[in-house]
Amino acid sequence: MTGIPGRPATVRVALETVILRELRALDREVAAYPDDDSLWTMPAGAPNSAGNLALHLAGNLRHFIGATLGGTDYKRDRDAEFSTKGLSREDLRSTIKSAVLELTRAFDSMTDEQLDGEYPLQVQDRKFRTADYLVHLAVHLSYHLGQIDYHRRLSTPSSESVDTVSPKELTSL
Repeated sequence: MTGIPGRPATVRVALETVILRELRALDREVAAYPDDDSLWTMPAGAPNSAGNLALHLAGNLRHFIGATLGGTDYKRDRDAEFSTKGLSREDLRSTIKSAVLELTRAFDSMTDEQLDGEYPLQVQDRKFRTADYLVHLAVHLSYHLGQIDYHRRLSTPSSESVDTVSPKELTSL
């Protein structure tokens, strides 16, 4: 895939491309764990399991993009993102796939004017331009995705790459 065919390169398209690429990489990371239990291990010094980080990323994006900008009826339970334990890889992958679908719809309905405007929610008592907040969400996603990749390599026998941050999915000229 090389970006979104038929769409001019805009900040919106770039954000959509990167965020959806990272969510697909999250799905590959979860699938690469050898069993369900290994997702929930807590190596020494790790504050969160990969399973909880996957739930956190999906919940965060479904709330801040899917519901807030795309109008879905998703209701976030942030505490459950960190307290839920023992879900299967397939359960997590289903949650991630739901996030991909919801975010795809949200980006499809988003306008460049919306991106230049004020983000509809105050976050930590601050207001942001929507595009700036979406960049923050993309960086947050990438940060935790890297933690999950490292968690998998440390806590399982596999050091294989799942092509986590490949530029192949970016728009090419």
